[in-house]
Amino acid sequence: MTLQTVILAAGMGTRLGRALPKSLTTLSDGRTIMQQQHENIRAAFGSDARITTVVGYRAETIIDAFPDADYVHNESYDETNTSKSLLRALTATGRGGVLWMNGDVVFDPRVLGRAVELIEREQSFVTVNTSSVSDEEVKYTLDERGFITELSKTVEGAAGEAVGINYIARQDKRALQAQLQRVDDQDYFERGLELAIAENGVRVSAMDISDLYAVEVDFAEDLERANEVLA
Repeated sequence: MTLQTVILAAGMGTRLGRALPKSLTTLSDGRTIMQQQHENIRAAFGSDARITTVVGYRAETIIDAFPDADYVHNESYDETNTSKSLLRALTATGRGGVLWMNGDVVFDPRVLGRAVELIEREQSFVTVNTSSVSDEEVKYTLDERGFITELSKTVEGAAGEAVGINYIARQDKRALQAQLQRVDDQDYFERGLELAIAENGVRVSAMDISDLYAVEVDFAEDLERANEVLA
């Protein structure tokens, strides 16, 4: 299936303490974080999947490593957060639905295979893990129908954590773009999604991948954990 995919990789990744963009961090199996993302996308959706990467910090290093991808530049990468990077990407990808992921997620290739059915029926979703709820992670709550209501780092009584892999269906895309335009420069994209749910009636499913691995690499200990699951 042909699918628009987006990788958000504009940030400086200062918490990991690397000179290169975090997505170019080498894993224990010899691949970079972004390389395993590209391979997972191709395995699930084939060679026709379009990969658009949002770049900012040391953009040329990512472009040189993956010359066949499409690129969107966030020149204000040091002053804005993922809300504005995603807004730029959604604007560049036309009217269709978009699968996007943070550029620091190391994940089981079966995650995207599980997403195919939801994407084919144009159901917006957030990928979640119900096995742990950390203060540092984005968390969520559900309504009585199983759709997401709250989505932030400050959620109380959370059902689990958001993993950083998401899909916005074509019919919901314009609402999300409008909310991403509205939110503060330093907001994460989850704030725009939360507002689209609350104010535009967008229905977002929680796709549970608790039985699979997905690690967002923010700190050195996250990288160690990612390498452990790859071993």
